[in-house]
Amino acid sequence: MTKTAAIIGGGVIGGGWAARFLLNGWNVRIFDPDPEAERKIMDVMENARGALPMLYDYALPKEGTLSFCPSITEAVADADWVQESVSERLDLKHKVMGEIQAANPGAVIGSSTSGFKPSELQEGAADSSKIMVAHPFNPVYLLPLIEVVPSEATEPEAVDRATELLTSVGLYPLRVRKEIDAHIADRFLEAVWREALWLVKDGVATTQEIDDAIRFGFGLRWGQMGLFETYRVAGGEAGMRHFMAQFGPALKWPWTKLMDVPEFTEELVDTIADQSDAQSGHLSIRELERKRDRNLIAMMRALKQQGKASGRLIKTHQAALRPALEDTCPMLSMRRVVPVDWTDVNGHMNEGRYGQLFSDAAEEVMAHVGADDAYIAAGNSYFTVETTTKFIAETHAGEMVDVWTTVTVGEGKKLRCFHEMKRTSDGTLMATCDQFMLHVNLETRRTCDPLPHVRDKVEALAALHKED
Repeated sequence: MTKTAAIIGGGVIGGGWAARFLLNGWNVRIFDPDPEAERKIMDVMENARGALPMLYDYALPKEGTLSFCPSITEAVADADWVQESVSERLDLKHKVMGEIQAANPGAVIGSSTSGFKPSELQEGAADSSKIMVAHPFNPVYLLPLIEVVPSEATEPEAVDRATELLTSVGLYPLRVRKEIDAHIADRFLEAVWREALWLVKDGVATTQEIDDAIRFGFGLRWGQMGLFETYRVAGGEAGMRHFMAQFGPALKWPWTKLMDVPEFTEELVDTIADQSDAQSGHLSIRELERKRDRNLIAMMRALKQQGKASGRLIKTHQAALRPALEDTCPMLSMRRVVPVDWTDVNGHMNEGRYGQLFSDAAEEVMAHVGADDAYIAAGNSYFTVETTTKFIAETHAGEMVDVWTTVTVGEGKKLRCFHEMKRTSDGTLMATCDQFMLHVNLETRRTCDPLPHVRDKVEALAALHKED
């Protein structure tokens, strides 16, 4: 049964939430009194549709239905999840919480607030037990971290339910142990932000130089290891204890002004704004968003290949997207979006990636006939010994493609597949591949007959495809 998410507040964050749920097959209802809300959200949705599917090696579910509602009452009725993303005004959030609970008393409500504690949000609520902080990071449709912060009044079952729902759409709900202003991540960001303001004010660095220090240095380390694991490595073979002993005394050195804040003068604002304009003013916000999204996709896909950090999360979510093949002729063996890191200097899909796509399709066929991960782990598999690929039409990043496979030979050690790659939207034939495989014993690395259950399935598929 299709689930429904209600998004109250349709700014950048609300639009990102809507995209995350919608692209994972949920129906989404949005309420925002801003007459420009629909246009703004559709801009976010356009970016999300071009970005999120590139993270995965299987197609996302069919989009749910997106609705813009005239009232909170209509938006939240029977919703499985309600996400409040209105402006950071506590009085407004209290008003919205009251309207949500009046319309849907059992709703689990997450707030996108970056600063308020859940106990503050719960003040005056009819039922505090269903209210919690669910603080995301922009863009919500790509970045997986959600800080889930309950208060003592929030019932554990509601937090468990929130965790389950957020995980199901590929997010990483991090339960914060104690209420604290600005939760966890924004406290780090605030510390770095304050130090950056001093560096600009004192003429030590420009906005671009500070950004370069982050993106060419520790930002890359943090992106896949975080803070403490990075410092553990810095401690060498002696580990974290050695690092603390070696660098702990530096905490007393006058390296930082984190306990002080520069005066927020017009001069400082002008300096930072002018430097920022010089740094990236030649790009529109939409262009910067697309650049950001594609950088994030490339980094997270690299982490996925290594099974690390956010990449591990994508692999887990991707497994839930994997479709079951059906015994049709031809078989739909692969449907996916072409990611940005598959393109070359000519702006289209690199020829080597066609080989990967057809190889992935063959692995799906193998799994379908029983030569799956367990079969391979037990010492048997199929090896490709010959392929012939024909490139017929250009393929670009962001396009969804299908691979249709016909088993042309399936007897004894032999398995031959003819793959046709087509553009999903219009059926245009883009490439073909004739792939010949032989069954192999992985211990001897020599050919051998497949086990009976695999042999029987291969022969049955070949007979079906020959008849059709």
